[in-house]
Amino acid sequence: MALTDVAIRNAKPRSKPYKLGDSLGLFLLITPGGGKLWRVKYRIYGKEKALAVGVYPEVGLADARRRRDEARRLLLDGKDPGVEKRRAKVRALMEASNTFSTVAAEFCDKRKRDGQKGWAPATATRSEYLLSLLQGSIGRMPIAEISPIDVLAAVRRIESKGKLESARRTLQLAGAVFRYAVATARIRSDPTRDLKGALTSPSVTHYGAILEPSRVGELLRAIDGYDGQPISKLAMQVAPHVFVRPGELRHATWEEVDFDSALWTIPAGKTKMRKDHLVPLSRQVLTLLKQVHDLTGPKGYLFPSIRSRARPMSDNTINAGLRRLGYSTDEMTAHGFRATASTLLNESGKWHPDAIERALAHGDSDKVRAAYHRGAHWNERVAMAQWWSDYLDGLRTEAKSRV
Repeated sequence: MALTDVAIRNAKPRSKPYKLGDSLGLFLLITPGGGKLWRVKYRIYGKEKALAVGVYPEVGLADARRRRDEARRLLLDGKDPGVEKRRAKVRALMEASNTFSTVAAEFCDKRKRDGQKGWAPATATRSEYLLSLLQGSIGRMPIAEISPIDVLAAVRRIESKGKLESARRTLQLAGAVFRYAVATARIRSDPTRDLKGALTSPSVTHYGAILEPSRVGELLRAIDGYDGQPISKLAMQVAPHVFVRPGELRHATWEEVDFDSALWTIPAGKTKMRKDHLVPLSRQVLTLLKQVHDLTGPKGYLFPSIRSRARPMSDNTINAGLRRLGYSTDEMTAHGFRATASTLLNESGKWHPDAIERALAHGDSDKVRAAYHRGAHWNERVAMAQWWSDYLDGLRTEAKSRV
């Protein structure tokens, strides 16, 4: 006879457990302690089993029957309801532990170890910072439960602060994390794939750079008169000559510098293109580096932080120095030394464009062509490095004569 709510409520505990049957295998187990436990009896592969489907009154009679019917449907499909329940529990635990932040940290760790395609230190730091902006919104959510609207709301918080480029880049990184989760079988699809065009596009801006020869000379004289930290001044004096990426200059170590060969070898792990980059050193640069060596050599960073020699100088040091000299962000930046060199070297007409590209460590999608030009233009690059330093000296002298 089928159970009723009244019969269930009136069921009293006894000295031993006993059952109250319902229908189609559903029964209520009454324990001596007064517990009322729903169970479904079923048979599979010739063996009788019982499936726990809840506790009364949290699970009422109607819900218990619904869960019984779900178990019976699994049986019709040849599946063991008990096994499927355990799988669902494991899956739920895995999904709960696979939060967005957990998967994002795993993704970042992988990208830093990705061989030649791995992130450079500066890229890793920037990417991890941007992903951390999502911690308070979707960071703690199981990644399988995150919907497009959750991601959009999260990045729009960044956008609402006027940080349009940060919002755009954060959305891109979030998409990369979700695609990694797809590849590692955590989720079925990337929820950011339909969010293209949802954010306001930032205006394209370029790094501030001085491109007029006369003004470059004035800048060099201003740097020579800098009255801040000696290490900061030397970094600003070296930067125009070598025109490497600011992060590569900040992370340079004495082990990478060969005074005898007049060569600085930037290892692949520190470069944007994930390849060793060789920088020929002019006489002027060698002179400056010997001054630096007297202050920070012979081991560790060439330009360490003023707070700890175990860390490189801040990524804002050179830019802060330029601001102190009166140059705005629109006028000149640490990265702008690269644009200055690229423009004036090309305008000189003395050097092959590929030699200039190699000096700037720009990538070449054609690996054979890249290997050829790296070797073919080395001697030209050595000559160009010395010519460039001599040219800068000339601009400095001309600027002084105009005063």
